[in-house]
Amino acid sequence: MDDAPEISSNRLIAVTIDETSLGASTAEAEHEREIAIHDLLDENAFAVPGRAQGPYRLDLKLFENRLVFDIRDAEDAAVVTHMLALGPFRPIVSEYNTICERHYAAIRSASPSQIEAIDMGRRGLHNDAANLLGERLKGKIDLDHATARRLFTLIVALHWDQ
Repeated sequence: MDDAPEISSNRLIAVTIDETSLGASTAEAEHEREIAIHDLLDENAFAVPGRAQGPYRLDLKLFENRLVFDIRDAEDAAVVTHMLALGPFRPIVSEYNTICERHYAAIRSASPSQIEAIDMGRRGLHNDAANLLGERLKGKIDLDHATARRLFTLIVALHWDQ
């Protein structure tokens, strides 16, 4: 994760989500996913080891408690498919959701220093999750830390059954 791939061509240009594999979604959840995808596409570094260069399209879906990364080239030809077990992410996603709820509640009634403390904890947990994601994808997908953070945000926004 430390050696970021070349951003100019080794990056994502499209991300799609298989809504049928995720089940019913609320308008709020849909909006969260759209924002997460927009942020990921806005700035990312993403490469497939052994592949000359991107850009890439990423199709995500859930299958048997795994997140399927269907990676395609710019012309939509299949490049590779990887499956990521979600079990290791359950505790961190649960804790992340809890701290986000605390943060939103604090915004309404807590002091600025309390809000800042909660936000620092949230950012630290987000970094831990990005590190875990980078470790789990190592050798399969090369991405920098900022891209791993944005991808984790999207994973949280998928609202899979934790």
